[in-house]
Amino acid sequence: MNIREALQGIENNEFLTAFQKIYGTDETELNRQKQRYTDAVNNFAEQYPDREEIRFFSAPGRTEIGGNHTDHQNGCVIAAAVNLDIIAVASFHQDGIIRIKSEGYESFEVELSNVSAQSGESGTAAIVCGIAAKFMDMGTKIGGFDLYCTSDVLSGSGISSSAAFETLIGTIIDSYYNDNKVGAVEIAKIGQYAENVYFGKNSGLMDQMVSSVGGLVFIDFYDTEKPEIDSFSFDFEKYGYCLCITDTKSSHADLTDDYVAIRSEMEKVAAHFGKPHLRFVSEVAFYDAIPKLRETCSDRAIIRAAHFFEENTRAKSEAQALKEGNVERFLELVRKSGHSSATLLQNQFSCSDPENQAITLAIMISRKFLGDRGAVRVHGGGFAGTIQAFVPVNLADEYIAEMNKLFGENSCKKLRIRSVGGIEITKE
Repeated sequence: MNIREALQGIENNEFLTAFQKIYGTDETELNRQKQRYTDAVNNFAEQYPDREEIRFFSAPGRTEIGGNHTDHQNGCVIAAAVNLDIIAVASFHQDGIIRIKSEGYESFEVELSNVSAQSGESGTAAIVCGIAAKFMDMGTKIGGFDLYCTSDVLSGSGISSSAAFETLIGTIIDSYYNDNKVGAVEIAKIGQYAENVYFGKNSGLMDQMVSSVGGLVFIDFYDTEKPEIDSFSFDFEKYGYCLCITDTKSSHADLTDDYVAIRSEMEKVAAHFGKPHLRFVSEVAFYDAIPKLRETCSDRAIIRAAHFFEENTRAKSEAQALKEGNVERFLELVRKSGHSSATLLQNQFSCSDPENQAITLAIMISRKFLGDRGAVRVHGGGFAGTIQAFVPVNLADEYIAEMNKLFGENSCKKLRIRSVGGIEITKE
């Protein structure tokens, strides 16, 4: 479609079915999205005046429901794609270049003839290089495009803006150049590869997998080449609860060392048993070996390993509770997860900046407000960013007001679980 057809289609609700699938049926929200897409088209046209034919794409952020820092140890997680997303307007060509302009950031371009890890690119451009290189290594098709994107997935907020961006780029390449033959699972692996090898962040696979696959999913990463993915549905509001995420306005941006330390410490414990990751270590053998482990591993590493064993089992139990509709059992497990993250995993604040403890403060106030109703825990990687709370529906507005009073207007949001991952958005 050309730019004029796209703008008319938005105005005439020709994308309404797709928008409702992603953003729900609230009229105010749908009108906001119509304006958002209209603005994106106009900004694209200003950025790339020589391009006329365009297509729309979207990739969601994610919320981790259960399994805090288990994925990078081949463990189990529950997570969900959410209604906060990155949207993109793309125009394809044969220039051999990917040009990207993200709202609020400087534009950049990647030459497809030079996408090696030694290309000299850094930051977001390095991620695009890594994704392109992996598609090429797989022998799949790839070509150039011009892209304008804008995001509701705030950077550093714990909803995983990086995974959403990686999913977006992978989805665009797969959709246009490969007729979606690569698929969501491989797109997630490609995103992780780019983040690990090109960006230098040794992350697990959960964020990319949930963003790419979509919905509410239980994932077992025992075999990362063929992870077991169990998609299921659960309507929290049907059971009287809503999912709230509070952004404490403390960014993840400078905390890479803290995240890397968790993984490296867990893997040092696993190495004692001759294993690469804790999933392949017997829990009984681990506890029996603690006196010996203290000769080569720090106490914190041992304690964090204990968190893994508890949390990995707990993620399985949480999924089972949701499938059975046992929301009270699920909430009990969420509370235990929050306690384990605080006392064993120790990822509520950075040791390098102990005076700033916005996550701990937010959890303290949430627990005081909720009492024995609902549940609250650190969200995502931790150390900064967001907390997650399951709040009784009749208390949601009051809870949101309490969090906004503490961290600023619009800090706390109710999230919807999005049923689809990275997609091209088309007319009815």
